[in-house]
Amino acid sequence: MKILLKNATVLNPQSSHHSSRRDILISAGIIVQISETIKADKETKVYTFENLHVSCGWFDSGVSFGEPGYEERETLSNGLEVAARSGFTKILLNSNTYPVPDSKSIIGHLIKMARGSTTSLYPLGALTVESKGEQMASLYDMFTEGAIAFGDHKSPIQKANLLKIALQYCQSFEGIVISHPINKELAGKGVMHEGITSTRIGMKGIPSMAESVQIARDLEILKYAGGKLHISNISTEAGVDLIRKSKKDGLNLSCSVGLPQLIFDEVELESFDPNFKVYPPIRSKTDQQALRAGLLEGTIDMISSMHEPINIEYKKLEFENALPGCLGLESCFGILNKVFPLDKVLSFLTRGVKCFGIPESNIDVGAGADLTLFNPEKSYSYNEKDLKSTSKNSPYLGLKLQGKVLGSFNNGRLTLND
Repeated sequence: MKILLKNATVLNPQSSHHSSRRDILISAGIIVQISETIKADKETKVYTFENLHVSCGWFDSGVSFGEPGYEERETLSNGLEVAARSGFTKILLNSNTYPVPDSKSIIGHLIKMARGSTTSLYPLGALTVESKGEQMASLYDMFTEGAIAFGDHKSPIQKANLLKIALQYCQSFEGIVISHPINKELAGKGVMHEGITSTRIGMKGIPSMAESVQIARDLEILKYAGGKLHISNISTEAGVDLIRKSKKDGLNLSCSVGLPQLIFDEVELESFDPNFKVYPPIRSKTDQQALRAGLLEGTIDMISSMHEPINIEYKKLEFENALPGCLGLESCFGILNKVFPLDKVLSFLTRGVKCFGIPESNIDVGAGADLTLFNPEKSYSYNEKDLKSTSKNSPYLGLKLQGKVLGSFNNGRLTLND
């Protein structure tokens, strides 16, 4: 069956149809015609939406679900459905499943489970065996099976020599090493940003230095060893400054920022709501502004929704005892669209693919249809009925959002919101 999207505003700077209203005809997953008006035949399914806008499919550089191992949080099939309904046609799956994806067979299993979904899944392999930080895993074997990069989720590479060897080894197949920027010794038992708020409410804090010290060390090793390093979810002004300087020095480096760190600051934690407990923590207003500026100028390459479902028995606890993590996919676009101009939001949500060697999509005749459908002007109050995730640990509930995702098309499949 052919699919016809009627009267869509195309937003894709690389396309000759950018900023124009067009009908888009898709057949067998390929864009076969783009015109002002296309007449549908009886084999064509026609879709019309209010204020339809279409961009290249969105990308999230760090998503957690649950399966395998924690299916009660989110199954892989439901998680991929949530991603597609949220406009994300490509995601990197974090390595925090059980068993840990540290072998070729587990990576292959994850890819096989994701087949037939609108959203393409790119698994992250564990850098070390069982993510214990001791022995390097079989990186090349996982790479040949489809692992897109290698890192131990939320765990820093504590052994400096291990990072050096991993960077050197990965150069033989252009692999990417992921570093989590936290010094565990300096972070200690902190549960939030160390600052005025943590002192006032009596919580143990994680100093900004815990991030900048780790980033500085990792960048020195990268400078010596070469290779490609991705630093995930930076959260401090000092981290942005270090990465900016290293990029100017020519290091092969990319980084991401988490959605919570862009939207909130430490004051939110005065409510003791465990949904605001994330890792790295939500930091100061100064850090938040530096992160936004770094994203706009390109020092920060991409945004991660930091989507991480947590089942209620581990989340609805005292703040200190709750597991860190929050949902982010469903609310990501509507929140960003309130803070940044629409063209910038679309850039943030699409440009990260280049850093991981994932082919960029384009909205033009002959291209594979990899599209996100949305209405950027739709305003609504975000509440629990908008959550398609199995878990409900969202810090964004009750916020007014600007922009509604209508669905996405990829891999020859169309997924639409109700």
